[in-house]
Amino acid sequence: MKTIVQLAVLLLFQTVLLAQAKTITGTVSEGNGPLPGAIVYIKGGKGSTTTDFDGKYAITASKTDVLVYSYVGFSTQEVVVGDQTIINIALASDNQLDEVVVLAQGISRESKALGYSVSEVRSKKVARRLAGKASGVQISSASGTAGNASNIVIRGISALSNGNRKNHKALNQLENSIVPETNNKNAGNKSIKETAYIVDGVLIHPSLNDLIEGMDTENIDHKVSYNPVRAKKLFGNLDGKRCVVINTVRGNYRVENDESYKALFENEFKSVSYDPLSTFSIDVDRASYSNVRRMINNGQDIPLDAVKIEEMVNYFDYDYATPQDEKLFAVHTEVAQTPWNKESLLMKIGLKGKEINTDELPASNLTFLIDISGSMSYANKLPLLKSAFQVLVKKLREQDKVSIVVYAGAAGVVLEPTSGNEKEKIMNAINNLNAGGSTAGGQGIELAYKLAQQNFKKKGNNRIILATDGDFNVGMNSDKAMETLIEEKRESGVFLTCIGFGMGNYKDSKLETLADKGNGNYAYIDTMQEAHKFLGKEFSGTLHTIAKDVKIQVEFNPAVVKSYRLIGYENRLLNNEDFKDDTKDAGEIGAGHTVTALYEVVPVQSVYSPVDGDALKYQNVAPGLVDELLTVKLRYKEPAGNKSKLMEHVVKNTTNDTLTEDFRFMSAVAMFGMKLRDSKFVKDIKQEDLVTLANSGRGKDEDGFRAEFIRLVKAK
Repeated sequence: MKTIVQLAVLLLFQTVLLAQAKTITGTVSEGNGPLPGAIVYIKGGKGSTTTDFDGKYAITASKTDVLVYSYVGFSTQEVVVGDQTIINIALASDNQLDEVVVLAQGISRESKALGYSVSEVRSKKVARRLAGKASGVQISSASGTAGNASNIVIRGISALSNGNRKNHKALNQLENSIVPETNNKNAGNKSIKETAYIVDGVLIHPSLNDLIEGMDTENIDHKVSYNPVRAKKLFGNLDGKRCVVINTVRGNYRVENDESYKALFENEFKSVSYDPLSTFSIDVDRASYSNVRRMINNGQDIPLDAVKIEEMVNYFDYDYATPQDEKLFAVHTEVAQTPWNKESLLMKIGLKGKEINTDELPASNLTFLIDISGSMSYANKLPLLKSAFQVLVKKLREQDKVSIVVYAGAAGVVLEPTSGNEKEKIMNAINNLNAGGSTAGGQGIELAYKLAQQNFKKKGNNRIILATDGDFNVGMNSDKAMETLIEEKRESGVFLTCIGFGMGNYKDSKLETLADKGNGNYAYIDTMQEAHKFLGKEFSGTLHTIAKDVKIQVEFNPAVVKSYRLIGYENRLLNNEDFKDDTKDAGEIGAGHTVTALYEVVPVQSVYSPVDGDALKYQNVAPGLVDELLTVKLRYKEPAGNKSKLMEHVVKNTTNDTLTEDFRFMSAVAMFGMKLRDSKFVKDIKQEDLVTLANSGRGKDEDGFRAEFIRLVKAK
C-alpha cells in the first residue's frame, strides 16, 4: 500500500511539472527588423533553438526557466518565463557599429530583403579596419588571386563565408534536433573530423578543428550543436557533418594560419682550406616564388621558411645557350663583384637542358590525382584547379592517355584511360568534381600509382600529376610516412609532379617531400597566369624528364678562394660522399629546363673574413694553380637508367667587370629572397637599390614576369 501511495505522489508530481512546461513563441529583432539565426536557449543547458528568417522562434520551457537571447554583435538578454507564452525581444548593439553590409559568398540580395538594416562598405581599407575592432566582424580574401574582393562576414551564423544558406522558413517544420553542447572535448562521442565548426559567423577550415577543440572555455559565451540534417538545412552542404556553432565572449575569434613549411637554416660561409667541396642536388621547383607572390599580393606576413631562394631565382627564364654535340646539358658560368658586398665575388652556375620539340615527345601516360576533400572547396583551390587543368588538357595529343583518380574520405577512379584528343570528355570529368569529405591522400596515391602502372608505356612518359593543398588528414599523413611510400613507388618508373593550390592550411612541406622523392617537380598555382606558365608555356619540361638524380659538386681552389657560401638550396645539400653514390636520390631536369645556382666567393686576397676560427696546424695549403677558380662536376642518370654519368667544367680565375643583364636580375631576386628571410648578409640593402638592380636586368621581358617581380619588391 505504501508503494502505491508513493507511486501516486510521484505521478502527481510529474503531472504538475508537465503542466508547468509550455511552448514559448516570439520574435527576436533589432531596431530595424527581425534577426534571423539568433540563438535562444534555456539557461543551464536544458534546450535551445534559433530564430527563422523572420526572426521567429518556438521553445518548450517551464515558468521557472530563464531564457537567454544572444546574437553576435548584440548584448545578450535574459528573461524569466513566468506566466508568459509570447516573449518578443529587441536586442541592442553592444558597440558603436550600427549599420553594416552582410555578404554571404555567392548570395546577392537587395537591402530591403534582409532582416536587418544595412549600409554598403566598399573600401577594402574600411573593411579591414572593422576586422578585429567590431564584435563579430571577420575579413577574409575570397581567393588567393590578386585583386579579388574580400568576404566581409558579420553577425554570426546569418552570413557564412563558405556555402549558401537554405530557405530559412523551412526551419519551423524541422524536428527538434538541437543538442546542448558541453565544454567537454569528447561530448557527444563525435570525432572532430565529423564536425563543422562555425565560430563567430565564420566556417572554420577542417584542418583547424583541433585548434577550435582546444579553445579556452573562458573565451566561449555559448556553444550549440546541430545534427547533420539540421545543419544542412541551416547552413547548406556541410558534407553530412554535424555542426557546432560557437559564440565567443569577444565575438571576433580568429584562428591562426595552419600552413606548414620545412625548416630552413641559411648556409654560412665555409673555409676552403678545410672544406673545399660543396655538394647538392639541383632543384627546378619554382613553387616558393608563386607562393610568396600570393602572400605579398594578399598583404600577408611571409614565414621565413616559405622563402626558398633557389626556387625564386629559378622561377625566371635566362638566356642560356642550348647544349651541343648531342649532350644533355650545357654548363654556363659567370663571375663578377657581388652587388651587396664589395669584398666578395658572386658566381653563377647555370645549366640548360636539351630542348625537345613537342611533336617529338614520346606518348604520355598521365594520371591526374585530384584532391576533392572538403578543404578544396575554396575558390583558389578546386575551382582554380579546374580552370588550370584546362590549359594542360589543351596541350594533349591523340597518342597521350589520361586517367583521373580522386580522393576525399576514400579514393576512386572517375576516368579510365582516355585519349588526349577527347578533350571534352576529360574536362567534363574534371568539371563535374565537387569538394567534400576528409582527405585520404595516402589511399589516393596508392590507387594512382596502381592505375599508372597498369597502363605503363615502356618508351613513354609515365607520370602522376597530383593537385592538392597537401592537407592529408586520413590514413598516412606524416611527411616521413609519405616519403617512404613514394620512395617505394618511384621504382616503378612512374614520375610524380605535385601542384599546390590554396592558402590557410597549405602544406608546402608535404608537397616538397612528395615531389623530391617521386622523381618529379613541384609548382604552386595562385593565378591563371601561373597555370598558363607552368602547364602551358613550360609544358614540355614539366612533363618530360631528360635526366634524373642530377647532382652538382663544386671543388674550390684554395690557392685562389678563401671561403664561399651557397645561396639557397638549404634543403638540397648532400654529403660529399653522396656525389658518387648512385643510390642517393637527387633532382630531375626536364626538356629545355634551366637551373641556376649562386655562390658568394671570398678571394684569398680579400680582407673580408666571414669564417672565424684559429689557423689549422696540419692544413697548410701549398701554392697551386692560380688560373682556375674552381671545377664544377655534374652527375646524372638517364630517365630509365641506374648508372650515373659524369660531366666536368672548369671555371677560370677571371672576373667580369660588370654583371650581364640576366646576372643582374637573378642577383636582385636572390637579394630580395635574402631580405625576406632577414638574412644577416644583406642587412643594409635598401628597397630602392633592389629596384634599380632589377630594372637594370629586366631585358626584353616578353611575358612581363620580371616587371611583376619589380612590383612585388616595391609592394613589400
